[in-house]
Amino acid sequence: YQRRVRGIERAVVSAAAKMFLFNKTKQTRLSSTALLTSAVVGGAVLLLQNKPEAKNSSEQLHSTPQPWPHNGPWNSLDYNSVRRGFHVFKSVCASCHSVELLSYRHFVGVFMTEQEAKALAAESTFIDGPDDEGEMYERPGKLTDYIPKPYANEKAARFTNNGALPPDLSLMVKARHGAEDYLYNLLTGYRPLPAGIPPREGLHYNPYFPGAWIAMAQALHNDGVEYEDGTPATISQMAKDVTTFLSWAAEPKQDERKLLGLKAMFVLALSLAPALYWKRMKWSVVKNRKITFH
Repeated sequence: YQRRVRGIERAVVSAAAKMFLFNKTKQTRLSSTALLTSAVVGGAVLLLQNKPEAKNSSEQLHSTPQPWPHNGPWNSLDYNSVRRGFHVFKSVCASCHSVELLSYRHFVGVFMTEQEAKALAAESTFIDGPDDEGEMYERPGKLTDYIPKPYANEKAARFTNNGALPPDLSLMVKARHGAEDYLYNLLTGYRPLPAGIPPREGLHYNPYFPGAWIAMAQALHNDGVEYEDGTPATISQMAKDVTTFLSWAAEPKQDERKLLGLKAMFVLALSLAPALYWKRMKWSVVKNRKITFH
């Protein structure tokens, strides 16, 4: 590698010297400068392409694209998958992660009925008050309450997870490069430690995570949950469903936005013909006029 670098350097310097020695006129010197610049840039690109550090600077694998049914301007979310994904989140993920931007009322009419959402909210207890005596009291949850966090504060979360802070998942799909593909590959990408790599205490090997070491252990296992609709709870199915739920959580109005865009495009298409007619009518006088000078 070092011999290749020195050889490229000598070739670039030699080419530059020859061009300036044999081209004397101003025009040829400009051409020589352009050729020299091209040679230097080409040599730099070649050096970067052959530099081992540039090839191996990242240990993270690129996410494999998945055929998400809601990707595309005309496609909507699979709300059966959203409902199953919330079941996975509630059963597996909610013990460490929060979705602090979601309240129970967001579920109504999407993948739950109002009665189901009220029953789910009533399973949690919230501190409210003060009452008439100035005391705080506990009450069952209601639709306007936000999903409770698993930890009281950041210090409690770090203490429980060996110093690592589980992130909030409300906007995780929007916050990571690769969006749904990244989350799906991360959840299904845990691998045995390759030979020759020593283990790290408190970390787990996952090539889809930046740096390949993640504090979160593999959370999804076959038959880890039981779906109410009888769908087999494989690792890939649970990862797909919980990722779809988090995609909805990051943008609950995405289907309404797509429908509004479709309506706007229809209205614009209808107004195209009158706009062209009006334009031709107004500009016909200007384009056909004759200007004479005396």
